[in-house]
Amino acid sequence: MGKYFGTDGFRGEANKTLNYEHGIKIGRFLGWYYGARLEKKAKIVIGKDTRRSSYMFEYALCTGLMASGADAYIMHVTTTPSVAYITRVDDFDCGIMISASHNPFYDNGIKLLNGDGEKMEEETLLEVEKYIDGEIEIPMAERENIGRTVDYVAGRNRYIGYLISMSKYSMKNLKVGLDCANGASWAIAKSVFDALGAKTYVINAEPDGTNINADCGSTHIEHLQEFVVENGLDVGFAYDGDADRCLCVDEKGNVITGDHILYIYGLYMKERGKLLNNKVVTTVMSNFGLYKALDKVGIEYEKTKVGDKYVYENMVQNGHRIGGEQSGHIIFTKYATTGDGILTSLKMAEVILAKEKPLSELAAPVVFYPQVLKNVRVHSKPEALNDEHVQLAVKNVADALGDRGRILVRESGTEPVIRVMVEADTEEICEKYVDYVIQVIKAKGHVAE
Repeated sequence: MGKYFGTDGFRGEANKTLNYEHGIKIGRFLGWYYGARLEKKAKIVIGKDTRRSSYMFEYALCTGLMASGADAYIMHVTTTPSVAYITRVDDFDCGIMISASHNPFYDNGIKLLNGDGEKMEEETLLEVEKYIDGEIEIPMAERENIGRTVDYVAGRNRYIGYLISMSKYSMKNLKVGLDCANGASWAIAKSVFDALGAKTYVINAEPDGTNINADCGSTHIEHLQEFVVENGLDVGFAYDGDADRCLCVDEKGNVITGDHILYIYGLYMKERGKLLNNKVVTTVMSNFGLYKALDKVGIEYEKTKVGDKYVYENMVQNGHRIGGEQSGHIIFTKYATTGDGILTSLKMAEVILAKEKPLSELAAPVVFYPQVLKNVRVHSKPEALNDEHVQLAVKNVADALGDRGRILVRESGTEPVIRVMVEADTEEICEKYVDYVIQVIKAKGHVAE
């Protein structure tokens, strides 16, 4: 990770950690890097979520792009995967998504995608950071070389058509609940399911600029659980702010995590001879229960660092077709270059219809170990992780758990946070050991109040 860009873009509180000047500079660099530097006019597409500050960053980025001679194509409010898709299929030089994903409305982020719709290469991001810090000078475009903006809502509509084309089954009579998190999926998800014939029930699809992810969506899925049960729905899907992740709710109101999705769709692929290499790609955060379930059906797996970026890199390097995170970032490399919440929900609906089984039955073989994860906001992530007393505490827990559990302590890629996770036979044991490590982190003065 660089100085500004983490595993999922440059993220922070709007006009504090991340301000409009950053937006202008990022636009200035990209417009030059993909355009004037190569003696051509760059074509760059931009999307945003529903945060109040997303408009400010959209205009800042456009200003920078045009000042460097690039044309900025504006998709307006749309999802991260839609920007990745349009960047790739419409031959843009790169794509930009303005979103802080599942974070609260006052945070925002700038995610950069290369011309293939993939997360931008590290070496390019480091060059962007050099320009932000004044280490590189870039000429202004002049006269007829100054760029322009182009309304490109047509790109969003193309993406909607692409999603509709993904479905192999009519969803007539399937009762589907959608929690759009008052975010980017609010104008897309219902249109897709309606077009496929589903009986669609929607909550949290009235964004006002400040209610994105607020007590809703995949980070507060309890509301969708109640909604599914109260309305007798077959399935519910909850997205995050930029809709690159999806969690599900079965017909009984149980949460179906990304680990369940990897098992259900991985098995479905294997049964049809579509699971290339017979492998599913997971992260170190996946539950023991997933691996035990995969072992029983003869599916192999790989583990990467946390972050869909690392999952995707592993999949591309090794030719795997499905991978993802427990949090609901699921990647289908045949169809997308990033996690896509709406695509994931369509794929889960496909399995329900193809197997003619309720989601609860499809997920039943995955029996989770109790897991407790707590976040600790710290002054310095490296200092907290490298503290010898913290490391000793982690070792003590690992020794105590033996082969009946595990502990994972890692830094967030997007926030000043250390994540402490324990899996064990009971939730009480998990709580005990997580709290023990957190107390050591606090006692050594690493916690930021």
